[in-house]
Amino acid sequence: MTAIQIYALISIVIALGILYWVGYKGGLTDGRAEGYNDGRAQGFTEGMDEGESASSTELEQVTERCRRLQLILDLQPQDRLTLLAIAEKLKLAADTFRAVRSESQATQALALRDKALSMADLMDPFMLEDAA
Repeated sequence: MTAIQIYALISIVIALGILYWVGYKGGLTDGRAEGYNDGRAQGFTEGMDEGESASSTELEQVTERCRRLQLILDLQPQDRLTLLAIAEKLKLAADTFRAVRSESQATQALALRDKALSMADLMDPFMLEDAA
């Protein structure tokens, strides 16, 4: 090979290296930009979905608080005390049924007592303030 051919070969190799490097860097830059845009769009979509679900959860909680407040406003404090008295009488009835060996009746009385207590708890104004 002559000196001119060697210089030409070296020039071609250097030119190919530079061309490869420019293509590599351009592709890398384009790939990063595309990945950033795709990730940003996906993150935006996920954020919107998460926000909507959080919003619906908060709306359900506020609706429940309003319902409980309306229940308290509609019912008199005497109604809560009446339910507590009923619950105590049902406990006494359950104890009586157990004494006469009537377990099914005792179980029903206790179930009704639990329902009366849960209704009274819903009307408790202090519990409503704690939930808020």
